[in-house]
Amino acid sequence: MRLYKVCNKISLLLHALCSAAGYFLIEAISRHSFVEAWNYMTGKPLVFAYNAGLIFVTSLIAYLFRRRTFWRVLIAIFWLLLGIINGIILANRVTPFTGPDLHLLTDGMAILNKYLPAWGVIIALIVLGLFVLILLALLVRGPKYKRRVKFRYDLLMVVVAVAAFAGITQLALDKRVLSNYFGNIAFAYEDYGYPYCLAVTIFDTGISCPRDYSEKEIQRIEKTEDNLPATSESSKPNIIFLQLESFFDPTLVNYLKISEDPIPNFRKLMKEYTSGYYKVPSVGAGTANTEFESISGMSLHYFGPGEYPYKSILKETTCESAPYVLKNLGYTTHAVHNNEANFYGRRSIFPNLGFDTFTSAEYMPEEENKNPLGWTKDEILTDEILKCLDSTEGSDYIYTISTQGHGAYPEEQLIDDPEITVTGAATEAQNNQWEYYCNEIHEMDNFVKELTDALADYPEDVILVMYGDHLPTMGLTVEDLKNKYLFQTQYVMWDNFDMEKKDVNLAAYQMAAEVMDRAGIHEGTIFRYHQARRNTRNYQVDLETLQYDLLYGERYSYKENGETFERTKMHMGLYDVSLDSMELVSDTDFTYRLKGTNFTPSSQVKLNGEWVDTVYVNPTTLMISGTELNDFDRVSVSQRSNSSTRKALSKSYDRSAYMLYSANKWKLPTEENES
Repeated sequence: MRLYKVCNKISLLLHALCSAAGYFLIEAISRHSFVEAWNYMTGKPLVFAYNAGLIFVTSLIAYLFRRRTFWRVLIAIFWLLLGIINGIILANRVTPFTGPDLHLLTDGMAILNKYLPAWGVIIALIVLGLFVLILLALLVRGPKYKRRVKFRYDLLMVVVAVAAFAGITQLALDKRVLSNYFGNIAFAYEDYGYPYCLAVTIFDTGISCPRDYSEKEIQRIEKTEDNLPATSESSKPNIIFLQLESFFDPTLVNYLKISEDPIPNFRKLMKEYTSGYYKVPSVGAGTANTEFESISGMSLHYFGPGEYPYKSILKETTCESAPYVLKNLGYTTHAVHNNEANFYGRRSIFPNLGFDTFTSAEYMPEEENKNPLGWTKDEILTDEILKCLDSTEGSDYIYTISTQGHGAYPEEQLIDDPEITVTGAATEAQNNQWEYYCNEIHEMDNFVKELTDALADYPEDVILVMYGDHLPTMGLTVEDLKNKYLFQTQYVMWDNFDMEKKDVNLAAYQMAAEVMDRAGIHEGTIFRYHQARRNTRNYQVDLETLQYDLLYGERYSYKENGETFERTKMHMGLYDVSLDSMELVSDTDFTYRLKGTNFTPSSQVKLNGEWVDTVYVNPTTLMISGTELNDFDRVSVSQRSNSSTRKALSKSYDRSAYMLYSANKWKLPTEENES
């Protein structure tokens, strides 16, 4: 009883100590190491204290109730579960648990099945069950605060604590203890703590309304573009963007000794064609954000810290983009990516950016041509780009996203006889990482040569922009680089019709406007703005206002011309999969041969709506076995996603993709037999 009274008197102190201890445990789980958590706590005590304070403030709500033990345990379990979720996610991917990931929590089994093996799911359900039982026991039979709750005073204490903590947050930002800009969200979580970063990604998103935002202000901004010429009617070259995963010049790293130049072809092109540094919004990760800037012409600087528009605003609305603008000029717009269609949610986001087709790895016959880490090699993209160009009579815009250079890079030596050797890093493990990386980008460099050689003889005009999306995940610092800047790679603007070489450093959000300008195209609100206003006074201030208007405001920019951007009915793959015939080749194990067109290793057979194990033979042949087919069975072929969902990407009810069994033979469906 005496202990109970003592604890009540020093309850705030105990709250603070428990918050600090709980936060230490959360960081240990997130970092997968108690040692790393200790180093973080001792190395950044102010940041640690701030995050512990955030947990402390949220726990003060317990003082508003008599069942304080229940509420304290509930809040503790809430924070602990967030830490566990982050730890599990970081064991399976590079980016931590963020605000946009919260939708996963609405489907608990989805997150369990996606990130845990079967035995892990069982353990997770047992732990969740124990937490629920503990909370129920405390709710029914747990201790109550025996005195009367002084609600007014306790509520005032909570409000004052929240207000004070808001002031501390602003002070921490002013003193740069914390940051409200995340170049790499994974590094930000390590530097500024999980609770703070999670809260920021939940509550600080989008673009804030500028103080002087109005229709008159938008008209003033657009008036500064009056000096632009009209769009040329004669020149409509094919425009190709090639975003090379983690591609940059490793000879810029001061301490590395590399046996030979890993990127001789890219370097040669930089000397012969328009080139320069390419300012990107992230370091070590964040492919989708460099992609967003390059496609939309919008700067990520004005969005929330670490925000991915692909996971926020673009899930809700369309956005003016290079594809939409060029479609209005008669272009056909394509996206090409040698990785799964659902990576970064691209399959659902690209229609909001105006793409007509999306060829993901699941639609590539050579998708199983992979590097030692399992990423599909970039060399297969040459054929896919040429297919896009050949698929239309008119001009094409093709945005290609490569994947071969993706990390995380192995600390052990995976390549037995590397063409390029690397030394100079602090440890043998780091040398192995750099050696693997240099050999991978060397292969990517060979792909660049193969692609430009193929396009050099193409019968239509082509502009090809190639660049790295961000620096590799190698823990580089400013001091490590000769160019002293982490947020830039390099680009080349290649062409096959002798454009004038004009070297200039550009940001990712400026590139599409620059390419259009070189092609004589002066269309699109955001792209005209860059063409007219780059390097002028108040360029960034007006850009923020314009971006707010286009995505979050009243869209005054479109009021005069009534411009609207309808979500496109994007076609997955360039061509439909067709099923033309089937035959029984063995009646002992009921093996059937399916003939058709445009099959890939991701083509899979469905029998009466259920997936069947399928063997891919070649683009015209699939094999299935083990089940005898009977009258009225329906067989279809679909492209199946390579993501954890494994859902169909194509519509198996398309008439060209299924067959019916009737009268002892297979036949394509017709209006009569279908009904």
